[in-house]
Amino acid sequence: MSDCLFCGVVEGKIKGNIVYQDDSVVAFKDINPKAPVHVLIIPRRHVAGVLDLKADDGAVIGHIFEVAARLAREQGIAGSGFRVVVNSGADAGQSVFHLHYHLLGGRRMTWPPG
Repeated sequence: MSDCLFCGVVEGKIKGNIVYQDDSVVAFKDINPKAPVHVLIIPRRHVAGVLDLKADDGAVIGHIFEVAARLAREQGIAGSGFRVVVNSGADAGQSVFHLHYHLLGGRRMTWPPG
């Protein structure tokens, strides 16, 4: 999608601090981190949000969680704990409408969030 910020990162048109990429996902550091480790994991294919997922997107969603686990280990937060968050819609805090998962860790998380 031509006007999507995250599609620009995927395409290399917008600089991102990429920490992982493969044929189906890209992961990069959030520019406004909410924790010492704050990485966004996105599908390469533009999907606006959770409500736009299709039945055949299951493999990429599963892969996103595999990548989250890998990055949690690499970033040193697997042992202490981490959070994977996805916001759906403006009232939930979604500001970029390209499906993205936040990997957060490196500090104690509070509950309830938000």
